[in-house]
Amino acid sequence: MSVESNQVVARRFVEEIFNKKNLLLVNQFMDPNSVMHMTMGDFKGLEGFKQFFNPFLTAFPDMRIVNDDEMAAGDKVMFRQTVTGTHTGSLMGIPPTGKKFAFQEIVVNRFAGGKVVESWGVADLLGLMQQLGLAPPMGQK
Repeated sequence: MSVESNQVVARRFVEEIFNKKNLLLVNQFMDPNSVMHMTMGDFKGLEGFKQFFNPFLTAFPDMRIVNDDEMAAGDKVMFRQTVTGTHTGSLMGIPPTGKKFAFQEIVVNRFAGGKVVESWGVADLLGLMQQLGLAPPMGQK
């Protein structure tokens, strides 16, 4: 697959899965043996993706991702993204705060055969927790 084809798939993956919440299409974008290396740990395969995504979908049903920057080379596509939403559901035992948030993340996807086979993601989860009032702002106790 070409770099441009991978970019198209990567953009559609964000739009269809994360923004439209159409989890039935995950297998169109991810290889069944894919591995995601995320801030919270590693997730393997399509079931691993669901284990990763479902808690966020429950906690932030209005979550939206915007690709602010995109770079691609060889078999990789990288996004700098802004994630926004409202905390209206439970997140890992944390009750909803009703607060809105916006945080940054960097995601790199590696492709083979037109599908994501490996991902690396780093998200500003401290910033998220601070915005939700679950962690103090920097410099405060």
